[in-house]
Amino acid sequence: MDCQGGFKRLFKTLALFYLFCLQLTSQVPFPREMHKWLLGERLAPSDTSVWPQPQSWQQMDAVTSLHPKHFKFKANIKCDILEKAFLRYKKLIFFHKQDIVDVINETVMTALNVNVNGSCESYPYFDMDESYTVNVMNRQSLIRSNTVWGALRGLETFSQLIYVSKQRPYAVNLTVIGDFPRFKHRGVLIDSARHFQTMKTLKQVLDAMSYNKFNVLHWHIVDDQSFPYQSIRFPELSEKGAYSPDKVYRQADVAGIIEHARLRGIRVIPEFDTPGHTVSWGKSHPELLTPCYGDGTMKESAMYGVHTKRQIFNPILNVTYTFLQRFFSEIVTVFPDEFVHLGMDEAYPACWLSNPRIIKFMRKNNLDDIKDVQQMYANKLMKIITSLKTKFIVWQDPLDDGVKVSKDAIIEVWKSINNLAEVVNMGYNTILSAGWYLDLMSGNDDWQEFYMNEPFSYIRRSQQHLIVGGEACLWAEYIDETNLQQRLWPRASAVAERLWSDMTLTNSVNDATFRIDRFRCLLVRRGIAARPIGPGYCEYDLPVTKEMNAVDVIVPTTALRHVQSVNLISPKGLGFYCVCVLLLSFFMARSKCMQVTNSIVLHLNPQLKT
Repeated sequence: MDCQGGFKRLFKTLALFYLFCLQLTSQVPFPREMHKWLLGERLAPSDTSVWPQPQSWQQMDAVTSLHPKHFKFKANIKCDILEKAFLRYKKLIFFHKQDIVDVINETVMTALNVNVNGSCESYPYFDMDESYTVNVMNRQSLIRSNTVWGALRGLETFSQLIYVSKQRPYAVNLTVIGDFPRFKHRGVLIDSARHFQTMKTLKQVLDAMSYNKFNVLHWHIVDDQSFPYQSIRFPELSEKGAYSPDKVYRQADVAGIIEHARLRGIRVIPEFDTPGHTVSWGKSHPELLTPCYGDGTMKESAMYGVHTKRQIFNPILNVTYTFLQRFFSEIVTVFPDEFVHLGMDEAYPACWLSNPRIIKFMRKNNLDDIKDVQQMYANKLMKIITSLKTKFIVWQDPLDDGVKVSKDAIIEVWKSINNLAEVVNMGYNTILSAGWYLDLMSGNDDWQEFYMNEPFSYIRRSQQHLIVGGEACLWAEYIDETNLQQRLWPRASAVAERLWSDMTLTNSVNDATFRIDRFRCLLVRRGIAARPIGPGYCEYDLPVTKEMNAVDVIVPTTALRHVQSVNLISPKGLGFYCVCVLLLSFFMARSKCMQVTNSIVLHLNPQLKT
């Protein structure tokens, strides 16, 4: 290798190295293609978005500042729900833990006034008014609503408008928003029977639900696998039916979940599924379950793959209905909601058909088909619930089996979205969960399928009023506290916007991708371990404290993922270092030590070895 060729190669390498140094010391970022993955550009901090998308809003270029020292909430009514919400949202809005430099010579918002036209209602309900308006102004901003529930939704929207900028610690654009939900019932189903979900997990779910403006926790609290609910009248149900003594929701725990939800405008609807899914009930009350005859002659013998030894409530015994009367009379006092979910799904009749006493009962009472037995059970249970002045929801299965259900019931469609029209054609108020089973994974971007699952696409315009809402369902065969939040969020957020926002404003997955990506980062900042929807970064990492309250501990980080933000050394120091390397290399090139020079070249440019 001659000196002239080595010098040329060294010069090219040094030129590239100089450009690299220039890039690092400049304020100009690398080409955006190096970190771009979405179909468009990442939004600037001031380009705030709200999730779910409001019905109408207008945002101006003018900006005002906020400072925790000068800002406060004001309400025109005395209400514990608002007072506790103000404490939560002050922590959520002013999330930096370090001291913030005081704002000097700037326009500063001093108050957010919350004006509620109605009284301080104590518990959320099916027909509650959640509409609100937000008017962000320079000095004092305003939320107006008819109820405290609308005020809570307005507070959440206001909190999402706040951003951090280099010029101001906390800033917000002047904004006017008018908003209301599209559907009354916007729920998340959590299954605590297949896997016990801790109190911390359930409260984090409720926190995240409030950020998404969900308003119903459908608590599938018991099932075949376990009975973790501690009954007042029948404590033996959890004593023998729970996984272990510490995997039980005691009355204080249940009250704590209901209160946590109430303060966030979320209803808690418990599901106690019968006559099927009741194996755990039979561990303490075997008389409730039907003895199965696997070979047709031997009592309590299983036919594996068809039925167990005892399975499904026994519909022909009076003791079954006496028990249900006493049990549900407790449930309606523990859970204050006007609805209870009765399940009634997957009432497989094989065990009933194997039992000679049930066959004899059918003949004696002129019941020609096993569905007549199911109808008898449904009639008696519905009569019990109605006598307790409580409304109920059931899965679609009874209708599929030919069982007549009271027109006062709400039917939840889960098997296929194509069943929606069938149920609506019968005149039932309907909840949709088909297409929103979040325990099922169909790909890393399946949130897009949830987002585009539009209930009105399958029914006539004249029937739309019968769709009262929907639910994102998270069944827990393979889900516990270690992966629940990641499986739920932000995939359930796609359902939240579908149920809240105008469908004509939310028909673009591409538009939603940017906003849900940003909202996912907001969830992470607030302590919710929401999974990424693709490559990217969040300005704030998930808090990692030993005992973390989702709204109490927010830890901002300075380590952004863009190369130009990596501050390993100062620009001046790096520039000096680059100059030294260039000078050293120049003198080495002029020296006669070409072997040393070439060694440097090969070290900096290994491909030259070939």
